[in-house]
Amino acid sequence: MAVHIKTPAAIEKMRFAGRLASEVLDFITPHVRPGISTEELDALCHDYMYKVQDSIAAPLNYTPPGYTPYPKSICTSVNHVVCHGVPGERKLKEGDIVNLDITVIKDGFHGDTSRMFYVGAPSIQAKRLCEITYECMWRGIRAVRPEAFLGDIGHAIQSFAEAQGFSVVREFCGHGIGERFHEEPQVLHYGRPRTGLKLQAGMIFTIEPMINAGKPGIKQLADGWTVVTKDHSLSAQWEHTVLVTADGAEVLTVSAGAPAPTPAI
Repeated sequence: MAVHIKTPAAIEKMRFAGRLASEVLDFITPHVRPGISTEELDALCHDYMYKVQDSIAAPLNYTPPGYTPYPKSICTSVNHVVCHGVPGERKLKEGDIVNLDITVIKDGFHGDTSRMFYVGAPSIQAKRLCEITYECMWRGIRAVRPEAFLGDIGHAIQSFAEAQGFSVVREFCGHGIGERFHEEPQVLHYGRPRTGLKLQAGMIFTIEPMINAGKPGIKQLADGWTVVTKDHSLSAQWEHTVLVTADGAEVLTVSAGAPAPTPAI
């Protein structure tokens, strides 16, 4: 399948959808606290998207090949859950870390982003994992420019994560995005420099590394969606949607409350 080079009009709509997705995370931030259930977080985000933004929750009833329809509006991945955690009765407790993954549809275009949250005070290991994963994402973003390669992104992420003693999940990756939730290209979070697809201005894709504190092995739970670490080690993920510009990259999933980029090194 061909990679879609976005038109200026499509890019503007992607900026709008990306900002809305980030604003859902701004809205939910004060609610992420001990005692709230992941189902309650889902309901709050759902109502904000539909009633305040007049946007659509892309995950709700999303059914990729081989899957049953996803039953909720967001993904809530707690502690050793790597991705696609289905909201439910589980209540967050002091010391948990949780990834909230938001994708909205507005005017036919998708905005996709996720953040890690601390529930109360995290452990030293959990805090370091979340910080290193955030840096991994930004190193991947800084590798984006015309004439660079997808392998440059993966290498930037993998080399840094592994140097810190962490591992990169290989079964899931970033993806092209636009009028469809998942488009080409696939954006691996590991790789070798100067390999893979050459980047062109107008491409839009997500960079969303999943980094484990232990080994990279994962498994899927019986619900058909939730993915956890095999060794029960902590996992973290951050995600932005990125546009390849004429001279670098523009992050589209930003809002007033979005965490600041890490300093370039």
